[in-house]
Amino acid sequence: MPPPASRNAIVRLINASQHTACPCHGCRAASQAYNHGAAALNQLRKYATPTNTVEKEYAFEVAASNLRFGDGVTKEVGMDLKNMKARKVGVFTDPVVAKLKPMATALESLQSQQDLPFEIYDQVVAEPTEESWRKAIAWAREHDFSHFLAVGGGSVIDTAKTANLFTVYKDSDLMDFVNAPIGKGQPISQSLRPLIAVPTTAGTGSETTGTAIFDVTSRAFKTGIANRALKPVLGIVDTANTESCPTAVHISAGLDVLFHSLESYTAIPYNERVPRPQNPILRPAYQGSNPVADIFSMWALRTTVKYLPRVAKDPSDYEARSQMLLAASFAGIGFGNAGVHLCHGMSYPISGLNKKGPKYKHPGYEVDHPIVPHGVSVALTGPAVFQFTAPSSPDRHREALAVFRQTAVTDPTITSIPNTEIGSHLYEAIARFLDGLGVPRGLKAIGYSSADIPMLVEGTIPQRRVLDLAPNIGNVVGEDGQEHLTRIMEASLEY
Repeated sequence: MPPPASRNAIVRLINASQHTACPCHGCRAASQAYNHGAAALNQLRKYATPTNTVEKEYAFEVAASNLRFGDGVTKEVGMDLKNMKARKVGVFTDPVVAKLKPMATALESLQSQQDLPFEIYDQVVAEPTEESWRKAIAWAREHDFSHFLAVGGGSVIDTAKTANLFTVYKDSDLMDFVNAPIGKGQPISQSLRPLIAVPTTAGTGSETTGTAIFDVTSRAFKTGIANRALKPVLGIVDTANTESCPTAVHISAGLDVLFHSLESYTAIPYNERVPRPQNPILRPAYQGSNPVADIFSMWALRTTVKYLPRVAKDPSDYEARSQMLLAASFAGIGFGNAGVHLCHGMSYPISGLNKKGPKYKHPGYEVDHPIVPHGVSVALTGPAVFQFTAPSSPDRHREALAVFRQTAVTDPTITSIPNTEIGSHLYEAIARFLDGLGVPRGLKAIGYSSADIPMLVEGTIPQRRVLDLAPNIGNVVGEDGQEHLTRIMEASLEY
């Protein structure tokens, strides 16, 4: 029998398994290395003495941006920046929003303040890429802004967050802060410049979080940077700003809210996450489900199930749009502290590989390139994911089922379902809800086939930031994890 492993040895192996990756996507050696590392780690866990076991997390933190919610509050942004004593403001938007009312209102507000210089970057790309981020970063570094303003959807807000980060870290490379093992995952120790975020879609919740997502086109999947330091100082949630949003965007953004809520509510509990950080600065933004995040996530879930179908049917429904905008921010607070898991982790290669493979272009999106909108890419695996995760916490999944059926969790039709059958019932409820919104019915509907599953799984495995929070997945760097992910992808081909 091998000697008992020291705690430090176990921690080193855990860190190695989570923060090391072969640079060539698709490398068989990388997969074998992951598997060997997992096997070694399991052996060390097997023979470790109780006194040398890896310590679980014992605390969680709550962090979110300040929020201002109301009809027309965008007109206050100039005064906000003036109150902050802004020296020079970098304004970020995209070519579409640049021509719309939200941007016009923001610019009018900025211009109303004397001695408030600003420059506009209106070339943000929908579903940002590594290349588009680098361009935005280079532009921001040229101007040395004291403050930032983002007016747009999650792509705009995330790009502004990144430009802010690398304005402060002038000599750092983009991949220095990208989540490990894809990037170096370095901590952010310096204070960033103040950022105000004005969302124009009811979806990402980026106005509340320290998360920014982009497409690593060279590796055909998405990843991002997640750190509390990135979060805006203020999110201006203006109900007037989603008036011009196309129906297809309303639906996709709303799907993001739906699965932010579901995933954060069903993530592993915060006190089950390992290893406990040796320094508080290393505690991740995504911590696992916790009592505070639960409240925000469940409210957002109920609100989305009630109002998203109304927005899809009638985008002029003011009450529905207003409630969805608030739900997006609430879900942002929930997942921004608890994290998401499988649906999001699997969505990143679904979106990324589409540009090289199926080249699906979602109806309603006026772009000149293939696109699986983020919310749609997340929803495609939703029914299968929650059927898989249900055994981990039947009570929480039962609550989710009651929300979709719009009944009390104490209703006999809910309480009579055995724990072993909750997953299949939730699968049907989610699938029915997605059907009502016209979501493509699985991966086949956007052009993928069973032959693509190995690559989709391979693109999911490096998403450690979210997979580590997935219940029932086991050690995803090993064969068991790959098998689980493969089965979920197979079950998501059609429904």
